[in-house]
Amino acid sequence: MIRSMTGFARRERQGPWGTLTCEIRAVNHRYLELSMRMPEDLRAIENDARQVISAALRRGKVDAGLYLRGASTQAASIEISRSLVEQVARAAADVASLAGGSLANVSPLELLRWPGVIREAEKDLQPAQTAAMELLRETVQDLNESRAREGGRIRDMLLGRCESLQQNVATLRARLPEISDRIRTRVSERVAQLGTQVDAARLEQELVLIAYKMDFEEELDRLGSHVTEACQALDAREPSGRRLDFLMQELNREANTLSSKSQDADTTRAAVDMKVLIEQMREQVQNVE
Repeated sequence: MIRSMTGFARRERQGPWGTLTCEIRAVNHRYLELSMRMPEDLRAIENDARQVISAALRRGKVDAGLYLRGASTQAASIEISRSLVEQVARAAADVASLAGGSLANVSPLELLRWPGVIREAEKDLQPAQTAAMELLRETVQDLNESRAREGGRIRDMLLGRCESLQQNVATLRARLPEISDRIRTRVSERVAQLGTQVDAARLEQELVLIAYKMDFEEELDRLGSHVTEACQALDAREPSGRRLDFLMQELNREANTLSSKSQDADTTRAAVDMKVLIEQMREQVQNVE
């Protein structure tokens, strides 16, 4: 079943590491263009996250974000570099000795301000990163389910347009003998109005030539074939957006040729109706993965 390229999904999960949020937005695009946002704590999983999304989505402009907010009850944990404090204290004592003891004792707060004395304790990011990958997979699944539902609605609309095109093709095909007789009658009447004698064999040759130039049975055959191919593409398991887009171009080309060959109002009207249907289909196909 076809899927739409447009969709949105959002999931949230809480744990000892805080609150994880994943949001994915997707809109139509010629190919897959992926943009990701995540905090530095989750940067290590960016490549894996991109692979998960790329494996699930074939086309579309995708904006994915992973956000991590620390737990509110989690106290900040800091570490003091004792070795550095001892070194700074000894250096301060040496300086005081060299100055003849005239310098005041070093304040503990001044020691704490020394670069590198205080450092934040290393956090175990593995649990948060593992949870983020699980949350991402769930969000991608939600997104695909949403895109599949919209794709089902697009499929129903496209199938309805395909049925209308097939009906128009069948109607025009049934009128081919009538149109041929009408052309023959029109040319014969104009020859009769000239009031001159013409060679019957030559007239028949000219009638055959005119009928050949105005015949559009081949266009009807190709229109029917393209419509059948489009219906099959709608039920394909693989993404068929590009194939459908190409078929819309071919359908439009055949409809234009049919319109240029038209010699009566009914055929012209049918060609215009088909071009309207094809344009409606083309607009929807632009959103198909």
